[in-house]
Amino acid sequence: MYQETIVLCASSAYDQKYYLNDDFKGLPEAIQEELKIMCVLYTEEIGGILSLEFEEDGCLVFHVTSDEGDLLFDEIGSVLKIKELQRTKSDLLESLELYFKVFFLGEEIGDNLE
Repeated sequence: MYQETIVLCASSAYDQKYYLNDDFKGLPEAIQEELKIMCVLYTEEIGGILSLEFEEDGCLVFHVTSDEGDLLFDEIGSVLKIKELQRTKSDLLESLELYFKVFFLGEEIGDNLE
């Protein structure tokens, strides 16, 4: 049904732009805003390009890239910031995974609740 990964949203420090995949415009406005704030603050602080992507199995992953030779990109800070976001935003991230599995992969809710 879908390719290997589906981009949920992305932010670029280089272009100073934020992108939300049109397939996810159905998310509540508050969730969309929280994603935007999270991604833009990350790229403002760390640099590079951050995208949140769903893997084939519905897991949400942080994907970070930076231009070659970008001396301002904070590679160590990136790892630390992602771990912080995974910890502080765990409820949001888990809810997004459940949303994707139910509405995009067609899984039953009972299969995903523990």
